[in-house]
Amino acid sequence: MAILELNKVRKTFGAGRTQVEAMKQTNFRAEKGELIAIIGPSGSGKSTFLTIAGGLQTPTEGEVVINGAPMTRLKEKKRAKLRLKEVGFVLQASNLVPFLNIQQQMQLLDKVKKDNMKQEEAQQLYQSLGIEHLLGHFPKDLSGGERQRVAIAKALYTNPSVILADEPTASLDSDRAFEVMDMIKGITKEKQTATIVVTHDTRLIDDCDKVYQITDGEMTHQ
Repeated sequence: MAILELNKVRKTFGAGRTQVEAMKQTNFRAEKGELIAIIGPSGSGKSTFLTIAGGLQTPTEGEVVINGAPMTRLKEKKRAKLRLKEVGFVLQASNLVPFLNIQQQMQLLDKVKKDNMKQEEAQQLYQSLGIEHLLGHFPKDLSGGERQRVAIAKALYTNPSVILADEPTASLDSDRAFEVMDMIKGITKEKQTATIVVTHDTRLIDDCDKVYQITDGEMTHQ
């Protein structure tokens, strides 16, 4: 059984002559242990795909299923609970709480969700991302690249079934970008998650199991 499925999903904005089809009818499956890249130009529908796949917005038509649960049919409260349990987001806006230091950000996750990484495993994650010395710092004290690495740590810390990453290496230099992609790949295989990475950087897709291109809202397998 696929961890993530999109069945005949379509998304439009507006109505009548002003209607925009942001995502044409799409069928998609992500299995355990798969690292999948989504590529395409700006405005092609990549972010729309990602937010629908993670339940942040609902499709106009079709259904999103995560681990057998039909997310699209759930009311927002239950959908939010399922998102918290199953999905780890790495968004371009790092979504860090400004008044909490990095250690406190992780402790907050422990208060709202069980079964997160054990302390030893979390320390290994911080070291892999090069943020172990930043745990006492606040987001305002971090560079863009450091905030991005912390956002990746937050997404992986909760042991999600699905990882959805929107340009996860955009603020990183080339060496760090390749290191981060190697780490994401390792966690995907080790924990048997389904990981979907939206990226402009085609250098990062060589080790992906599948690559899809989105152009004008239409997804094709490469």
